[in-house]
Amino acid sequence: MNEATPMNPNALTDAASADALPERTHLKIGFVPLSDAAPIVAAKLLEFGHAHGLTLELSREPSWAALRDKLLAGELDAAHALYGLVYGVQLGLGGPQADMALLMVLARNGQAITLSNRLADAFATHGTLPRAFAALGRKPVFAQTFPTGTHAMWLAYWLAAQGVHPLRDVESVVIPPPQMVTALAQERLDGLCVGEPWNALAQQRGVGRTVVQSGAIWPDHPEKVLACRREFVRAYPRTAKALVRTLLEACRWLDGAGHRREIAQWLAHPEFVGVDAEVIASRLEQAAHASVAPVRFFDDGAVNYPHTSEGVWFLTQFERWGLMARRDDFRGDYREIAQAINQTALYCEAAQSLQIGLPAERPPQVLIDGRCWDGGDPHAYVDGFAINGAHA
Repeated sequence: MNEATPMNPNALTDAASADALPERTHLKIGFVPLSDAAPIVAAKLLEFGHAHGLTLELSREPSWAALRDKLLAGELDAAHALYGLVYGVQLGLGGPQADMALLMVLARNGQAITLSNRLADAFATHGTLPRAFAALGRKPVFAQTFPTGTHAMWLAYWLAAQGVHPLRDVESVVIPPPQMVTALAQERLDGLCVGEPWNALAQQRGVGRTVVQSGAIWPDHPEKVLACRREFVRAYPRTAKALVRTLLEACRWLDGAGHRREIAQWLAHPEFVGVDAEVIASRLEQAAHASVAPVRFFDDGAVNYPHTSEGVWFLTQFERWGLMARRDDFRGDYREIAQAINQTALYCEAAQSLQIGLPAERPPQVLIDGRCWDGGDPHAYVDGFAINGAHA
């Protein structure tokens, strides 16, 4: 395999000189083995941090819970993280509470729901998911990767859109991404929601079939983010900004011709993902022919802006599924929570220093069930769902 392409010679290598040098120069960044860790891996392999005064050390974590615990203990400075994990930790849902910072979006789309062959066949035969479940003769078991994570939200949303109540009609279990395919092959699961390349691997091994990609559930949804403790941003603001610049450079590089195939070759290494490069590339390179929104990393910066309204959407789903009670006091205003977590001002400064444009607030989004999310009244949005566990 050829060595990685050298750093883009057109990168603004003097961006760090616009401010004082970062307070910290060596950072340890955590990631979970998934294809959308590509920006983190590219940032290290191509040493994009050097132009901004940083040297990165990567730490492969076995699960999202392990990554969360190391981040909160200070063993990691920042991490590739599930959007919903950041919000769950902020609220102390099902685990420790800490003030969190979401620095930027690293990827959009790129996840999927895969069914066992038996359930996929029943779904195709009977035409609806409730009828397919009835054909099983028992409550089906579905896996996701973290209770407040994106996969839990995509799975619950899709099940509800199919007329299934995710809290009553299925058994939900948490399994780390690398263990998903084995669990499906051992017939311990009827379905799963996880990031790539694990859906592609399940299909390649003939143990399951992808039935929906997350870009069909919510086109261009936010997925993985660059996250850290808010204390880190307060203590090292120039370092945090330099880290955002570094990851923006990496995301921009991934949009270059041939670079997704190149990063797939590196992700295949056991210290990163450890899955055949062709399996990884098969869905990383979907963009040209995808029927639904494929994984996106940059798109001239449109991917990376941390929209407050998107954070509010996750809070509506936490309320919808009873993970948290409705919050009406000043402390619980959903937009205030999202504004505190999403570091939009820091992101804007970092992006503008690299001459990356800032997108407008996203227009109303229509999800797979036809419901429209416009970032407006979160409580009315939750109350409008026919299948709703908030008041169960």
